[in-house]
Amino acid sequence: MKVLTRTQFGNPILRKVAEPVPVAEISSKEIQELIANMRHTLLEKKLGIGLAAPQVGVSKAVVVIAIRPLAHRHKVEPFDLTLINPEITECIGRRTAMYEGCISGGPGKASFLAKVPRYKKIKVRYYDETGKQHHQIYEGFRAQIIQHEVDHLSGILFVDRVKDTTSYLTYAEYMKRARKMLAKQK
Repeated sequence: MKVLTRTQFGNPILRKVAEPVPVAEISSKEIQELIANMRHTLLEKKLGIGLAAPQVGVSKAVVVIAIRPLAHRHKVEPFDLTLINPEITECIGRRTAMYEGCISGGPGKASFLAKVPRYKKIKVRYYDETGKQHHQIYEGFRAQIIQHEVDHLSGILFVDRVKDTTSYLTYAEYMKRARKMLAKQK
């Protein structure tokens, strides 16, 4: 496995609609290696929690999610998911503005975040890495991540969805606020 080079804001591939993966090609060496390398990149570099193939320079409708607990989100359950050709088929309830960042927005601590309105509950149809189709409901943090990554496959960046431009903040400021919130919870 290898760590893939990520594309950054301004790279034209991030604005293209990703190509669907033919179901017969999901088991191909090319797609299986892409998935394995995307997961390895997320976990090895600790870049974030979700990665869409265009973010590593590949215009394919593939998403890998690898959520792990961190100091500022210590209560999350580890969660791994691969979505191929995902389609959000239903958005349930109202949207709520939640902070988001993007690994294509800048390296690590030099990145920025902003509040993005996302549905708290969605229904998604997708194929997994074995080629099995799923139609499943996701809620909360997982729903937020899936919406962010599916947007990438449509050439949409989180900055396109920001309504309150005063909510932009740097990674350092976000972490400072997160630490204060954690301290209040203890």
